[in-house]
Amino acid sequence: MEKKTDKEKPVIKCAIYTRVSTTEGLEQEFTSLDNQRESGESYIQSQKSECWVLLPNRYDDGGFTGANTDRPALQKLIDDIKAHRINCVVVYKVDRLSRSLLDFSQLLEFFDQNSVTFVSVTQHFNTQNSMGRLTLNILLSFAQFEREIISERTRDKMGAARKKGKYIGGCVPLGYDLDKENHKLLINPEEAKIVQELFDLYLKERSLLEVAKIANSKGYRTKVRKLAEGKQRGYVKFSSTGIGKILENAYYAGKVRYQDVLYPGEHERIIEDEIFMKVQDALHTNPLKFGTRKPIGKNIGLLSRLLRCRACNSSMYLVHNVKFGKLRYFHYVCLNAQKRGYQECPTRLVNAGLMEAKVIECLRKLTDDQRLNPETWEAYTLDQKRTALKDIVKEIKYDGGTAILEIILNSTQKSHKFNVSKAELKYHTVTPKDRLIQSEPQLRQNLLLAHQIQELINKNKTKDIKEVSGWLNLSQQRMNQIMSFLFLSPRIQEAIVLQNDPCLFEIPEYKLRTITDELDWDKQYAMWQKLTQKSY
Repeated sequence: MEKKTDKEKPVIKCAIYTRVSTTEGLEQEFTSLDNQRESGESYIQSQKSECWVLLPNRYDDGGFTGANTDRPALQKLIDDIKAHRINCVVVYKVDRLSRSLLDFSQLLEFFDQNSVTFVSVTQHFNTQNSMGRLTLNILLSFAQFEREIISERTRDKMGAARKKGKYIGGCVPLGYDLDKENHKLLINPEEAKIVQELFDLYLKERSLLEVAKIANSKGYRTKVRKLAEGKQRGYVKFSSTGIGKILENAYYAGKVRYQDVLYPGEHERIIEDEIFMKVQDALHTNPLKFGTRKPIGKNIGLLSRLLRCRACNSSMYLVHNVKFGKLRYFHYVCLNAQKRGYQECPTRLVNAGLMEAKVIECLRKLTDDQRLNPETWEAYTLDQKRTALKDIVKEIKYDGGTAILEIILNSTQKSHKFNVSKAELKYHTVTPKDRLIQSEPQLRQNLLLAHQIQELINKNKTKDIKEVSGWLNLSQQRMNQIMSFLFLSPRIQEAIVLQNDPCLFEIPEYKLRTITDELDWDKQYAMWQKLTQKSY
C-alpha cells in the first residue's frame, strides 16, 4: 500500500495555550508566556511533516490560577474548538491547562467530543494513544497533589500567625490603619471614635438598621480603601449588614479570631471587653439580627434576577411577611432600601403579583412571542415561565419615584419605558382603624399571655416556665422575652391593655424590651412616652 503524501494528509490546525499564575513580570519585553509559546512553536515546527500548522491567534492567560476554568483565554480557546477552528491544543506543561483533576478530565472529554488532540511539549506525549492518556492522568494527579500540599501549608501558616495574634492581611477594619513596615494595625483616632459610637448606639437602639440610619445622618461613611491600580473604594453610606460586621469584628476588642476561638492580638483594642460582650449577647438574642431573614426557598419569584431598582441600580429580591397569622404577602424589595433604610430609596418595595402581571402586560405589547399567549402562559409551571422570561427579557428596571418601568429585550437590546405608578403596584393597605376591628395589637397579646403564665405558676398549675414553653411550642428564649413584659411599670401595662392607640400596632417589640431593662418606673414611663410619640 502506498504511503500518503503531504498533500493527501489532513491539515492539523494547532493552537498554543499559555498561562502563568501571577502578573509579576508580565510588563517585561520577554515573559514566561512568550517562553511557553516559543517552545510550542518549535514543537509544531518539528511536526511539519505531519501537516501541523500554527494558528495565529494567541491564547495567553496572565495572572490566572489553574485551580479553575474561569480564564478569558481558555474560554476563547473552548469557543474556537466548538467552532471547529482547532484540531490540536499544545501546552508547555500539563498544569498550564489545569491543576484540577476534575476540570482537566472534563476538558479532556470535551477535546475528545470535538476530535481535538492534546499535546504537552516538555512531557513528550499526546492523547492520540492510550499510553499518553495514562501518563497524562498520572502527571495531573501529582499536579493536583502539589497544589493541595501548598494550600495546606499556607492555611497552617496563616492559622499559626492568627493564634499568635498577628494581622495576616485582608481589608483593614474601620478604626485602624496598617503599619506597612511592621505589618501591624495602628489605631486611627478619628475613625476609632466612630466605631465606639456605633457600639454604644447598638446597645441603645438594638437595631442594626437604626444604627446605620443614625450613622449616615451624621455624615459617617465606610473606610476608604486604596486599590493597587491607584483607584479608591469605600467612603459610602453604612448598611445594616456593614454595621453587623463591624459589631461582630473581634479586632475591636483586641482579639484575633481563628476557627471560632479568640486569641489575644498584637494590636490595641478600641472597645472594652465588657461592651464588646454585651453587644455580642444583644446581637445573638435579637430576632432582627442581620442575616437571620429566611430565604424564600422554592418560592423564587418570577422576576428574580431580572428586576432591578432603577433609582438605586440595585437588585430587587422576593420576600414575604405574614399578617394576622394567616395572610401571606409577597413583595420585591430593593436591596439598597433593605440595607440602608427605606428613606434611601424611592422604590422601596412593590407587590410581587401586581408587578409580575404588569410586566407580562407590557411584554405582550412589545412582542408577539407565542409563549406569552394568555392560555399558553397560564398552562406553564413557574420554572417554565422563568425560562421563557429569561429568553425574552434581558433586564427589567423600576423607579417608584419617577414611576418608570423599563424593559430591555434580548432580541433588540433596546430599552422600552412605561409609566407605572406605585399605586398600581399596591394592594389596599389595612389602616390602623381597620386593624382594631380585625385583631389585637401584638404587644397586648404578649402582655396578657405573660400574666396568664404567671397566674399558672402562682396557682401551682405548672412546675416552671419550661413546661409552659412545651405546651405553647415556644423556645425558652421566646418565653423569656414574653415574660419580660411583666417588668413594665403598671402605668405602661395599663396603657397597653386599655388604650386604643393605633401606635400600639406599629411599635416594634424589641423597642419595648429596651424599656424593661430600666428598673426605675418613672424613667420607664418617660421612655414609653417618647416611644409612643415616634412614628414608625
